[in-house]
Amino acid sequence: MSARRPHEHDSCETQFPETQWSLVLKAREPGTVRVEALNTLFSRYWYPIYSFIRRKGNSPEKSRDLTQSYFCELLRKDLLIRADQEKGRFRAFLRADCSHFLIDQHRRETAARRAPENPPLSIDLETAEGLYLMEPSHDETPERIFERNWAWTLLDRVLEQLRQDAERSGDRIRFKELAAVLGGSEERQSYAVIADRLGLTEQAVATAVHRLRRKYGELLRSEISATLADQADIDDEIKALFDALAP
Repeated sequence: MSARRPHEHDSCETQFPETQWSLVLKAREPGTVRVEALNTLFSRYWYPIYSFIRRKGNSPEKSRDLTQSYFCELLRKDLLIRADQEKGRFRAFLRADCSHFLIDQHRRETAARRAPENPPLSIDLETAEGLYLMEPSHDETPERIFERNWAWTLLDRVLEQLRQDAERSGDRIRFKELAAVLGGSEERQSYAVIADRLGLTEQAVATAVHRLRRKYGELLRSEISATLADQADIDDEIKALFDALAP
């Protein structure tokens, strides 16, 4: 399976996304279910892992190979057995587990042996490096860059769910206009422009944006809750997400 940009996602149920822990459990099972679960985890989280490994000082090629190898190791050697759901936060588990993997790889293997000969999970290096070169140029820790890209991955998944909902309801053009002011920047000036384009009143646009923001918030909580074992952690995890995006 080839890696895609983080904002391109498989279709999923809007209100009840499959939890990452349920995917972990499926990835422990034999056969096709196991491979499909791992493919889903890979397609969602390959870039946070790639950027984490890359910021550790590895070359693009080596980072690609290590990222592929890490997900292959999850499948081949049952490393997901360490993902005890009681540990709580899938984000923290994945980052810590990848750190242990890198230490083990450094001790045991040469760079040539790290690359799977025929990796079932493949990364387009041009795509990966294109994304990485857009990262801030200042000296950030691997942990910081992982946290930020994890946050963007979740936010992009929510936006993609909203886009898919709009596609299904035939509101693609309206969604595109409203999504442009979802963050609230220069919204009052923009409402007039959007209203003119859509043939609506400014009040109607303001109401539609308010509803879209509310739905966005609901979906974001749902998406984050899917990465947690204990739902009591959801507010702390949301705070951690926005802290990771802070300048």
